[in-house]
Amino acid sequence: MTDTQTTDRMTIRAHDGPVTVRYLDVVIASTQRARELHEPGHDPVLYIPFDDIYFVHLEKTAKRTECPRKGIASYWRILAQGHAAEDAVLTYDDPNPSIASLKGYAAFDASKVSFE
Repeated sequence: MTDTQTTDRMTIRAHDGPVTVRYLDVVIASTQRARELHEPGHDPVLYIPFDDIYFVHLEKTAKRTECPRKGIASYWRILAQGHAAEDAVLTYDDPNPSIASLKGYAAFDASKVSFE
């Protein structure tokens, strides 16, 4: 991926610097390869490559939503320290061409995790 991709009024760019995602005191993901999705009317969203996510703490749910610009999103819950955060992670398993560079990446709900 080049540093910036702009399509369909959305911009995807490489995030500058490391990102660690925590749920409670548990590290759920850690990367230096995050991407940022900028979409009009929304806060930027960080996407973490699957290779840098500790899936041992995740469980896929049955929830699916559809966005006309991005495609069908699948959701995951986080399980750690005896607690669960429902639908805290989303992925686009077969993203629309406008966000094809986010295939193999996941976004974390900022209201349910912390970012460092």
